[in-house]
Amino acid sequence: MAEISLPRGYALHEYRIEQTLGIGGFGLTYLATDSNLNLQVAIKEYLPGDLALRDDDQSVRPKSDASLDSFNWGLSRFLEESRTLASFRHPNIVRVLRFFEANLTAYMVMEFVAGESLNEWIRKRRPLDQSTVLAIASPLLDGLEVIHGAGYLHRDIKPANIFIREDGSPVLLDFGSARMASVGTELTAIVTPGYAPIEQYHSQGKQGPWSDLYAFGGVLYWIVTGNRPIEAAARVHEELLKPAVKAADGSLYGADLLAAVDWALSPREQQRPQSVREFRAALTGRTMPEAATVKTKESMRASGTPASAPPAAAFDPDTLRKIETELARHIGPIAAVVIRSAAKKAYSVANLAETVSADIADPKDRTAFVRRFSSDRSTPTSAPPRTAATQRQSSQPISSIDPTTLAKAESALAKYIGAVAKVVVKRAASKARDAGELYLLIANEIEDKNERTTFIRKAMSVSDKE
Repeated sequence: MAEISLPRGYALHEYRIEQTLGIGGFGLTYLATDSNLNLQVAIKEYLPGDLALRDDDQSVRPKSDASLDSFNWGLSRFLEESRTLASFRHPNIVRVLRFFEANLTAYMVMEFVAGESLNEWIRKRRPLDQSTVLAIASPLLDGLEVIHGAGYLHRDIKPANIFIREDGSPVLLDFGSARMASVGTELTAIVTPGYAPIEQYHSQGKQGPWSDLYAFGGVLYWIVTGNRPIEAAARVHEELLKPAVKAADGSLYGADLLAAVDWALSPREQQRPQSVREFRAALTGRTMPEAATVKTKESMRASGTPASAPPAAAFDPDTLRKIETELARHIGPIAAVVIRSAAKKAYSVANLAETVSADIADPKDRTAFVRRFSSDRSTPTSAPPRTAATQRQSSQPISSIDPTTLAKAESALAKYIGAVAKVVVKRAASKARDAGELYLLIANEIEDKNERTTFIRKAMSVSDKE
């Protein structure tokens, strides 16, 4: 490393190199000090080891004429990606402060994150409970959604690239492998065994958001089981990976979370969640494709694990009011409808808080909300036992919502998702107990958060009229 690293004390504009933090296939990362602001920063240098080398004057040059074009193409991409990453503004994505050219190569200046890598942080805290796992995963998924929304893939999500700041918040690091996810574009192979999906093992693989979600699922698998997933290449012809629903402690983690992890780790990309939105919903039990649900139930039956979460509890009214009051501070009066809907599926106070926290936009507020109720693992009075009569009755979805309200809901939703709104409303109506809950359920189909918030407020106004 010393042979190719810039020496300690070397000046890059106003930055003084302190030490080398790491080296990878695309370049090196340094800890440096901004001499103007007396601030520590991280600097990534473009120096692909297979294409370039460093001269005695510290400049970087291609190894040969044959590698010149590839080196220059990579350099232009490095600058283009630095420009894009610098435009991201999210508390759980490392901030790019500046980029520039020097030494015949390019540099990206990023905030230096004080804290510990997830590898180090988790070592003295295992096992994590579900609320802590979600408190880490949820903000990172929000950040990943921003990356994907800009048309980029991270392509190297792993525990070493996740840091836990001193305040406990997670941040996604190292965008050296990030690339634009364009259809038909050949992407270089990036492989971290256990976390890279099979499509990243070769340049012609069909990479997309589902590729990052495989890696994210791998990180969650490692968190809840303590073991790194078996690498994707070994799973192509035979499934050797023990599913999370069998490998993890079922007393610590709910069936929804474990099923979502197994879904994200599906070897075939078309069988995984295709977007952060889908995966986030699955983690909290809001949605799960039928194929994934069937596969999960089969795995759970084989392991002797119940195929469904514990029955929803009849929560103490005072407890519900406390959670509702706290949630209302973040999302307004719609909190009453959100709580009422989530309480039907939740099996403990902590689980209820985790579920409804997804509607809190600010990651720090969301984390604080979950932590406030995470210590309450009590499951209040269980729901009444299901008799054969009630089972028959529940197997026949019957909507009690009048046709006029259904038609209005369908028309309103169609403005966002088109003709499929008719099917969505029909399915939601079989689950909703009233019009307010109906609007809450169908609002999940609206991708834009601001539009979804505006739409969901109708749930409260409609509910008030009943």
